[in-house]
Amino acid sequence: EKSFGKNQVVKKMNIEIKQGEFLTLLGPSGCGKTTTLRMIAGFEEVTSGIIMVQGESIEDKEPFERDVNTVFQNYALFPHMSVFDNIGYALKIRKKPKEEIARRVNEMLQLIQLKGYENRKPDALSGGQKQRVAIARALINNPKVLLLDEPLGALDLKLRKQMQVELKRLQKKLGITFVYVTHDQEEALTMRDRIAVMNEGIIEQLASPSEIYERPITKFVAGFIGESNIFDGVVTELQDDVLVVKTPAGTIRAKGKGFEVGEAIHVSIRPEYVKVSLEPVEGFDLTGTVKDFIYMGTVVKTAVNLKDQTELKYSRFEKEEDFNEGDSVHIFWNPEKAVAIKAKK
Repeated sequence: EKSFGKNQVVKKMNIEIKQGEFLTLLGPSGCGKTTTLRMIAGFEEVTSGIIMVQGESIEDKEPFERDVNTVFQNYALFPHMSVFDNIGYALKIRKKPKEEIARRVNEMLQLIQLKGYENRKPDALSGGQKQRVAIARALINNPKVLLLDEPLGALDLKLRKQMQVELKRLQKKLGITFVYVTHDQEEALTMRDRIAVMNEGIIEQLASPSEIYERPITKFVAGFIGESNIFDGVVTELQDDVLVVKTPAGTIRAKGKGFEVGEAIHVSIRPEYVKVSLEPVEGFDLTGTVKDFIYMGTVVKTAVNLKDQTELKYSRFEKEEDFNEGDSVHIFWNPEKAVAIKAKK
């Protein structure tokens, strides 16, 4: 746990990260993810609790005594030093022999594909190259854990996507545990073994990307990861593990276990699983008016205004249905694809 005065920014966090795992901490600004990273690194003191790396308690150790290294968003390279000296700095401080420093720096340059750049200064490098130098500098000590705080945030979109692939490749090759902080959902889904979705200092869900996307366990997770249509309603009927749910927009169905008739719940359905018909569909009483079509290359996104004045989103690979803006339509889906989520007490 971590508090600044009366403000508790990390609450009852209990997490076990596997050796060699790529774990992403994902959440909006101010949710406590960077504070968590800084506590592991030793830049923030823990208010209560313990941090262990491979069975060794480290929360009372100085940052330089911990077997973890951090890569920051702003790279934090020494501007007056060459690429070679930046990467080898930690070894020089530890008074390693010159031959060993040269050998290990050259290995790192090979790894980050910057051989031939060793004599350049940081201001002669592109953003992606600086980022790679920062990663090499953090890795040269062979830390047990590498902490990455929004490391690609300063890069343009194309370079960021390229670096995502490179980082994942690097992590697999080295087998070092990566703990990666981001607020970018797409980045989190691309780069991870598991994702911890944080909100207001709490981990709302810790799971694989597919599980978080297909089976969110809270309303926040359903709304934060990707696009989703979320309905608030009350269970009116149970049919095996399919729930009939009454919402202000109409009656819908969703899969779920452990719910009772009369219980208030949320139902999440992804835009790609929504279907539209000009005729009524049994089990659904959800109607609306087609608002607009947005063509995005291979995908067509459509918005439908429902009778409670909310907007439903759905997407298709092409405009296959025979209807137009202004048409009245019936909305339905396979109940297996909709997720019933318990309402917070």
